[in-house]
Amino acid sequence: MEYIERSQPACQIHYLDQMAQPLGRLERIGQLRYKAKRVLKRRLRYFHNWLSRHSGDSSPVSIPDIRAKSSDLAAGQWVRVRSKAEIKATLDNWNNLRGCGFMEEMWPYCGTKQQVLKPVCSFLDERDCQVKKVKRMVILKGLHCEGTLDYGRCDRNCFFFWREEWLEKIE
Repeated sequence: MEYIERSQPACQIHYLDQMAQPLGRLERIGQLRYKAKRVLKRRLRYFHNWLSRHSGDSSPVSIPDIRAKSSDLAAGQWVRVRSKAEIKATLDNWNNLRGCGFMEEMWPYCGTKQQVLKPVCSFLDERDCQVKKVKRMVILKGLHCEGTLDYGRCDRNCFFFWREEWLEKIE
């Protein structure tokens, strides 16, 4: 791949065809492992919900309807990140809400006032090199990941994705 010098970083999606190489054996195995993990997770979630309904347990995984309290957010608007208890009520057993994970590194921001950097419509999922479309998700100004407890410090500084259900608009 030819190196292109630019004054600003270019979006990597425009260069996917140049970066694409035929997958080797190890890459194919890794991709299959990711897909199998996703299918297994979905089936475990279904089984857990089914078991909860049929065992008399009154706590199936459900998402409280707090959509009416939040509206579509735009860049520059101020929001309050909901409390830890409110966010936990929206998460399933894997700390996900509609496919978006709430990372451990995001908990310290609960209850804080933040500014919306921009809404997210689509993003490149690097796990399977596919562009995913999303709704009701934003990036908050200045909040980014500097590494996880599992993998240690990271220098990429990726932004956290925040579901609008986890945020409360401030007038």
